[in-house]
Amino acid sequence: MKRHQSLLAAILLFLAGAAAQAQSTQLKLDPAKTRVTWTLGDVLHTVEGTFALKSGAITFDAQTGEASGQIVVDAASGNSGNGMRDSKMKKDVLESAKYPEIVFTPRHVSGFAAGKESETVQVAGEFTIHGGTHPLTLTLPITAKGSHVEAQTKFDVPYQQWGMKNPSTLFLKVSNTVQISISTAGEMQASN
Repeated sequence: MKRHQSLLAAILLFLAGAAAQAQSTQLKLDPAKTRVTWTLGDVLHTVEGTFALKSGAITFDAQTGEASGQIVVDAASGNSGNGMRDSKMKKDVLESAKYPEIVFTPRHVSGFAAGKESETVQVAGEFTIHGGTHPLTLTLPITAKGSHVEAQTKFDVPYQQWGMKNPSTLFLKVSNTVQISISTAGEMQASN
């Protein structure tokens, strides 16, 4: 009798584990449908540019919110349309030869409810840039149609506070914070 109870308990534990795994959801971002832009204000005008997404995937448990994965941006892809400015940004500010990737690592997702066409979720995690890792929570309004998902977010990077050089010169003073905007699309699917 005890043997049957132990076997039944083991089967129930296995089924509970399988059900918990079925709660995992993965969102894979499409680099071709992702736009990462940056905006830096200065005294005279605003400078805007882009970065390229290398890869992006977030896996999360809809019940616990526990998340993993990475969103990786190519630091050397920074482009404002001005070669001299971009070269200085990559060499002196981002030091992209030494720190080639900008990475967001998600740790927790909240506000997600499967089956809703639009909602706002919070994704808390770690943002690694220029060799330093910083806590960051993103607010993302998302829309979903079947497995296709679109999302946008904005956040500020206090780059000077985070150890990067301010590119200001004697005659050109820029803000010590840069705004990042992301618009992306991807596919969501159940993950085991």
